[in-house]
Amino acid sequence: MERFLPSDEILAAVVPVVVYWVYSGVYVMLGSVDRYRLHSRKDEDVKNLVSKRDVVIGVLLQQLVQVAVAVLTFKMSGDVHGAGGANGGSSSWLVLARQFLVGMFVLDTWQYFWHRYMHRNRFLYRHIHSWHHRLVVPYSFGSQYNHPLEGLLLDTCGGALAFVVSGMSPRTSIFFFSFSAIKGVDDHCGLWLPGNILHLCFWNNTAYHDVHHQFYGNRYNFSQPFFITWDKICGTHMPYKLEKRPGGGLQARPAMPYTRSKSAVQ
Repeated sequence: MERFLPSDEILAAVVPVVVYWVYSGVYVMLGSVDRYRLHSRKDEDVKNLVSKRDVVIGVLLQQLVQVAVAVLTFKMSGDVHGAGGANGGSSSWLVLARQFLVGMFVLDTWQYFWHRYMHRNRFLYRHIHSWHHRLVVPYSFGSQYNHPLEGLLLDTCGGALAFVVSGMSPRTSIFFFSFSAIKGVDDHCGLWLPGNILHLCFWNNTAYHDVHHQFYGNRYNFSQPFFITWDKICGTHMPYKLEKRPGGGLQARPAMPYTRSKSAVQ
């Protein structure tokens, strides 16, 4: 009997979800290392406005939609990309690097401007984007906790757009979207671990995004998930500095003065 092997399309839809939960689970276990936490465990329990059970349910529902849209996108683009991968499965490293960079740029651009608009529009913030900001103290598996409409628009549609525009194959997208999941989890993990390669390679990192989740940074640091380019260009960049937190651990604080405007309160 021939052994069943899942197609690249199925793997591309499912593997990033598995990677998300495995990688976030590692951070849950590391959360007991208090000296590297950006917030105390007490703050995580007290300040957040949604239970972890509801976060898990919300993320799973969003990922169910992501898988369905991914399968549909692969099916619709099959004639263009081919079932065996881009260029017949023989893409050069240069082509793969280009596809990754184009995908990262498209995803960053899509998410920056939608993310910023959802903060500037009072209705969208109060009824949609505020779901994500119920996590005042972010943690790993809350990375994809959003209102279902936001999850569909920013993450699912943004990912589909990045896939189509970049021209990557389903096989390549397994690695691209798994990396995107890892990056999102890392940005929300609330831990500043020494030697974290993502902190070394990206200025858009755990501390950078943690600033955005705090009240003083609510209208800054919209860029996600890879670079800070659009924040720099559009004047929404708030640099941070890491300090020792009273009671132990670390905290990210603004490295520049900021003014609180009335429009910052959504």
